[in-house]
Amino acid sequence: MTVILRWVLIIVSILLTFFVLRKIRQSKVKIEDSIFWVMFALMMVVFSIFPGLADILSDFVGTYSTSNFIFMFVIFILLVKVFFLSLKISQLESRVTELIQQMALDRKEDADRKDDGDSKEDGNRKGVETYPDKKGETRDERRYC
Repeated sequence: MTVILRWVLIIVSILLTFFVLRKIRQSKVKIEDSIFWVMFALMMVVFSIFPGLADILSDFVGTYSTSNFIFMFVIFILLVKVFFLSLKISQLESRVTELIQQMALDRKEDADRKDDGDSKEDGNRKGVETYPDKKGETRDERRYC
């Protein structure tokens, strides 16, 4: 691993760590999600400080150079992260759909209760015809059947 690549990994890792910590302080990232990024940055620092570890892993995996291994490793880790995020998004979309359906049912029940309450106050029930009597009062057709 070249010295330039090592310095680039160290600088990018430190910047990533500071960025993640800043977002945590601003309450824009949950701590559980930020742990991944901090660990990712620390792993890059370890590979930068101890290039022999990356060389050993590169030989074990069979890549031609250590930098290719580093890039392959980073891409693999990020693909795994994307997969788990897509699972989380799918679960959240399902939950949102369930909540929307529940809200619609609750609103329908509230509207039905309100309609029933209004019709009871008016003396007018659904499906029942009313007519005024001689005194001007409204009467139900069912009451006199």
